[in-house]
Amino acid sequence: MLLMTERLVLRRFRTTDVETLAAYRTDPRVARYQSWESPYPLRKARYAVESMAAADPGQPGWFQYAVELAAEEAHIGDVGVNLHDNLRQAEIGYTLAPERQGHGYATEAVRAVLDHLFRVKGLHRVSAECDARNVASYRLLERAGFRREGHLRQASWVKGEWTDDLLYGLLETDFFDGATTS
Repeated sequence: MLLMTERLVLRRFRTTDVETLAAYRTDPRVARYQSWESPYPLRKARYAVESMAAADPGQPGWFQYAVELAAEEAHIGDVGVNLHDNLRQAEIGYTLAPERQGHGYATEAVRAVLDHLFRVKGLHRVSAECDARNVASYRLLERAGFRREGHLRQASWVKGEWTDDLLYGLLETDFFDGATTS
């Protein structure tokens, strides 16, 4: 499973990704808005990489792409796709190492996955959800063409506090009408 962009390769996870996965998931700036706790131990990263490498992107459930910076052959993050049982809808999520943020890599990776989901897999809709305080995340979604469809007040209990959730959606027709070109 390979998706390529001008600067990135999106591929299956492999055992050599364990340390980089643990490193960026351990960073408190990354873990802050995620479900996992920091530090993210190597044993947990090893299990996660094994599970992600074994996943089938054609079956319902989560499949994680490892995001690699092509020029350096460096693993810098991941993009996850949760394919629904009907195989026509999915949810997307993403994580990028902090030192690689701010260069457009996450937007580039998300757009590549969306292109694959809509053009190759024929999906009708892709959704995403993020913590309302995570400005960088919701701005990425909006750059990628998603529309904000909801704001759920104090909807999630995460790490000892109630958080607001923002709901986003992107339809196949929006994607092909150029909503992702901004």
